[in-house]
Amino acid sequence: MTQIQFNTALLGLQDKLLYYALYLTSDQEKAQDLLQETFLKALMYRQKFIPNTNFKAWIYTIMKNTFINSYRRNTKIKNTFDGTSNDFQLKFQTDKNYPSPESIYSSKEILKCINALGTDYKVPFNMFLDGYKYKEIADDLNLPLGTIKSRIFFARKKLEGSLKEYAY
Repeated sequence: MTQIQFNTALLGLQDKLLYYALYLTSDQEKAQDLLQETFLKALMYRQKFIPNTNFKAWIYTIMKNTFINSYRRNTKIKNTFDGTSNDFQLKFQTDKNYPSPESIYSSKEILKCINALGTDYKVPFNMFLDGYKYKEIADDLNLPLGTIKSRIFFARKKLEGSLKEYAY
């Protein structure tokens, strides 16, 4: 299937896909967003479509899976609601939790132990704490993936040993 044939077939299903999106979301704006995201994914993964198979079923499956993933992502977001009659009014915490002096001291001790690690262990461990994935750390430091994993593991073990008094 050429690019032009693919685009023509995709645009030919636009109205039917919009009705299906409305059925799934029950909201015009969300349906338009779902349709747009479905089109985007279909165009991005066009090469994965197997010729001489059911194109319509392939597109509908993309839409259904996109909707399910979005639904699951949204249900993980936790909102705290108050007991008023207005269910959509968010409840804000009235008590402020400030860090205690003990937790500030503990944080300083932990940072001191991390900084006491050797550079070979400290750099990958800090990158891992900053949210980098193992592969990204390995690429950035030009080291094998296994080396990065073992250095982070040994850094954890060394910290565990030096911070025993903070263990629960």
